[in-house]
Amino acid sequence: MGNRLLLIDDGRFFLTDEKGDVVLHGTDGLFVADVRHLATWSLLLNHEPLRLLTSRNLDDRSARIFGTLAGVDLREGPSVTVMRDRKIGGGVAENLVLHNHSRTPQIVDVELRAGSDWSDIFEIRDPPLEEEGDADLVRDGQTLRLSFELAGWSRTTEITFSKPFEGDEATAKFHVELAPKSRWILRIGIASTVDGLRESPIRTTSPAVVSERLKPSAATFIDRAPRLATENRLLEATYRQSLEDLACLRFSAPHDENLWIPAAGLPWFMALFGRDSLITAYQALPFAPDLARSTLKALAHYQAAERNDFRDAEPGKILHELRRGKLASLGRVPHTPYYGTHDATPLWLILLDEYERWTGDTELVDELRGPAFGALAWIEGHGDVDHDGYLEYESRSTGGLTNHCWKDSRDSIVDARGRIAQGPIATSEIQGYAYDARLRMSRLCREVWGDELRAARLEGDALTLKKAFNEDFWVDSMGHFALALDGNKEQVDSLTSNAGHLLWSGIVEPKRAAEVSARLMSPDMCNGWGLRTLAAGEVAYNPIGYHTGSVWPHDTGIAAEGMRRYGERDSAAKLLEALFSIAGYFEHRLPEVFAGFSRSDTRMPVEYPNASRPQAWAAGTPLLALRTMLNMDIANGQLKAEPWMTDVFGPVTLDGIIVRGKRATAP
Repeated sequence: MGNRLLLIDDGRFFLTDEKGDVVLHGTDGLFVADVRHLATWSLLLNHEPLRLLTSRNLDDRSARIFGTLAGVDLREGPSVTVMRDRKIGGGVAENLVLHNHSRTPQIVDVELRAGSDWSDIFEIRDPPLEEEGDADLVRDGQTLRLSFELAGWSRTTEITFSKPFEGDEATAKFHVELAPKSRWILRIGIASTVDGLRESPIRTTSPAVVSERLKPSAATFIDRAPRLATENRLLEATYRQSLEDLACLRFSAPHDENLWIPAAGLPWFMALFGRDSLITAYQALPFAPDLARSTLKALAHYQAAERNDFRDAEPGKILHELRRGKLASLGRVPHTPYYGTHDATPLWLILLDEYERWTGDTELVDELRGPAFGALAWIEGHGDVDHDGYLEYESRSTGGLTNHCWKDSRDSIVDARGRIAQGPIATSEIQGYAYDARLRMSRLCREVWGDELRAARLEGDALTLKKAFNEDFWVDSMGHFALALDGNKEQVDSLTSNAGHLLWSGIVEPKRAAEVSARLMSPDMCNGWGLRTLAAGEVAYNPIGYHTGSVWPHDTGIAAEGMRRYGERDSAAKLLEALFSIAGYFEHRLPEVFAGFSRSDTRMPVEYPNASRPQAWAAGTPLLALRTMLNMDIANGQLKAEPWMTDVFGPVTLDGIIVRGKRATAP
């Protein structure tokens, strides 16, 4: 996002230019619960924009901007300087400070312009053909009140100033007479009303107090994480940035403010997701187990109880996405929540088992026993459309997604001849998740719930699925697993990164693991920075195709972890080295996705347009990579670690890993 200023707090975010202004540009603005509440917020001094001196984020919830008046000669020293001090937390608080450094009086006309387009986040990408609804503006004393109403749905933004103002429309004007060596301070509070509840923005005369009151939640999250000991500065900085990003992406669940879950990414995905939150929580489990606990509970709360075609819901299914904006509230999109994902349900079971292994929290596992069996019933019933043992999807929703796998763009499931597959579609990695979920449920049944009969049946079902999968999905003529089976049970035979997820799940027969790893590491799949989503030799390959040739760090990290599972350490090591080298190009923050151009051609990773940054499972990727690198697992309730790759990164130690209620060190 370049030099833009970004503030994030509990699902809301405020994105501006480097001067702190919003002038209706892209995703700039103040967004609250999926709606833009401020589309204009600009400061003029003597009718001109601020002349910027410097600006930066102090942390994820505060920023500070320093400037002076336009047209001054900086070599002579400006008479007046300006500071904008902004914090987000239960609303937005901004202090505007003008300081006269000269020995003569100074006059400054201050003007603050506000406005909102009340755009739903979906409308930012796909603007409506015509405007709807009634917008209103009320000026009352020291307050500007912007409001909007459409078919009973309403939102408001109230801007309160500490001094009386003049002006017209949504503009507040102040005529400031600065005595020699004096300061003028204007305090501003911005509060939004969502679902009838009004925010209470932090208000204070001391910026330091705000920072101290807001920072502990993020600071505590980071302080509780294991301490990384390494002499490798790239590794250390990337680890720290990952923790900071995960901390700032957390938001409270809509139904329970005590559950803090990771939003999928900024700016498009600041909401509760199934797949994204589950994978992120899995990546972070040895580092921040509370993310997994909150994610499991929140998603269980919204587990579908009935069939709903508009929302692609069936009993037992875990949601894909929950939105609270204008379009969802009016029923124009199905995200209330929307269940168009076929992988979130088995992934929820995988995380439940992995959480118990690391934490020993059988109390939560017992609490979630009902949702767990509901999820299993969905896998064995509604999720398998034709009852052939495979999970296949086909959307019934008029407003839903075509593809219900992680590669959910319309053109992602494509065969070697470039033809888009027709449903119902059974993608390969989802079968791997279903296999793993059955084995994990088998363990929980046996070791936690004392249900040996069900445990044995699930083991048998998993082995049957594994045998059938390795026969039906293997493309003999090409020597790799098919991307999917289409509605005619024909192989969608393109070469993709999905095979890395198959290794992670364990569904690959051991005799094929080396061949699968080698094929993933071939030049058409591995571009030198990571794994392409679709091999460069495929007809549909596009290096900047969202799921047809781009590289996703989380996808590469999962493949490396899968390679570790099968003992393919050399291949895994090359992927991990590539991942951390990428971080160095992005200020130690891995992007959501980048282009699939070859490393030898570009000599640097090429950014993908509109990629989310920060993004949750990209932030979680370095954490999973550390687990892979240290060869960390839980066996019989004990931490096992056997570090490798010391020739690349040097000695690495993680101290303070939470293992079943106690702190442990790896190695």
